Amino acid sequence: MTIEVKNEYGKISMADDLVSVVAGYAAVENYGIVGMCSKRTGDTLAELLGRDNIRKGIRVTPLGDGQVDIDLYVILQYGVSLPAVASNCKSNVKYRVEEFTGVSVNSVNIHVEGIRVV
Repeated sequence: MTIEVKNEYGKISMADDLVSVVAGYAAVENYGIVGMCSKRTGDTLAELLGRDNIRKGIRVTPLGDGQVDIDLYVILQYGVSLPAVASNCKSNVKYRVEEFTGVSVNSVNIHVEGIRVV
């Protein structure tokens, strides 16, 4: 699917995969997040083939009018404050996606799929 953003210069169309990549980089740079969980068949297939897939564990839902919802399926480090990591991740992903793409982020939802000892 494509996401369209209109500005004073015209219309910009971008694939929702682009937003997934930006959100993925923004998510994994947060302290306390040690991994992402596969939620699509393509993600699992890429893992089996040994490819690096930064879009793994991210679902972007276009809402129209240049807005999106982002769902992140994460694995957190044992011993960190779950609410603090989630809050930090939400604000970082929202800021990075809006700043880089110009797409307005309606909501960022964090789904904690597991905890890992590092």
